[in-house]
Amino acid sequence: HVQLVESGGASVQAGESLTLSCSASGSPMVYTCMGWFRQAPGKEREGVAAFDGNGNTDYAESVKGRFTISQGNAKNTVYLQMNTLKPEGTAMYYCAAKTSCGSAWSSYGQYRYWGQGTQVTVS
Repeated sequence: HVQLVESGGASVQAGESLTLSCSASGSPMVYTCMGWFRQAPGKEREGVAAFDGNGNTDYAESVKGRFTISQGNAKNTVYLQMNTLKPEGTAMYYCAAKTSCGSAWSSYGQYRYWGQGTQVTVS
């Protein structure tokens, strides 16, 4: 079982930066694919970025060049550095884990474990 806890959400102005953190505990080593998703009110949950534990990353087209997903030195924390935030980035951001990423990294239905979410508001 894996527990995921997100933090770092805040209200910011457009153009500013923010870093989200996801701390994993329990038995996280089996679930090497860590993904960040976001869901705005009335919209479907969408994949933002994923990290496979081997340095490989994937990003949604809408955030490429602005967001960076990375793993902490302790290996149980994943970060999402978000630069040049836009109002359309306002959403609840979730961290999720599954055994491997692959081409379906953005399919939220394949992730087994989820955090409670952290709110990001961009105005």
